Amino acid sequence: MNEQPQLNEHNKQEFPPAHTAEHILNQTMVRMFGCERSRHTHIERKKSKLDYPLPTCPTAEQVAEIERRVNDVIAQHLPVTMEYMPQEEAARRYDLGKLPEDASPTLRIVRVGDYDACPCIGTHVTNTAEIGRFRISSTRYADGMFRIVFRLDLPEQGEA
Repeated sequence: MNEQPQLNEHNKQEFPPAHTAEHILNQTMVRMFGCERSRHTHIERKKSKLDYPLPTCPTAEQVAEIERRVNDVIAQHLPVTMEYMPQEEAARRYDLGKLPEDASPTLRIVRVGDYDACPCIGTHVTNTAEIGRFRISSTRYADGMFRIVFRLDLPEQGEA
């Protein structure tokens, strides 16, 4: 299958290092807390915000552990790759709850090494070495939602 499948157009341009860090953070939250991927997301170059439904507020130690784990994944210099699959097959493997009703019949699956995989039409780096250092700059817990605000210290040119 050499021909490029027709996918939905993306309605915004994310900052690829932060968007790829979002994938890693989402998987880290799923693994640590058994929660779903972020419910609300706002990704930008200067800072990004993600909200997770959690029954209790994580401790300061858990927040530090989230940051450590995300940076450990980034430091592995994992490849970020894509594959295409029919929506029916993707539904058997992934949560398609955020998929728009008019989603194309073929979905793009973005993989961050063996750490994370999910349907996504956003822009990403090609290797986690391009992300830089992940820093949680603030958190907030209200009404069962835990917000993480993060920033990236980007690598110098030639470091990645």
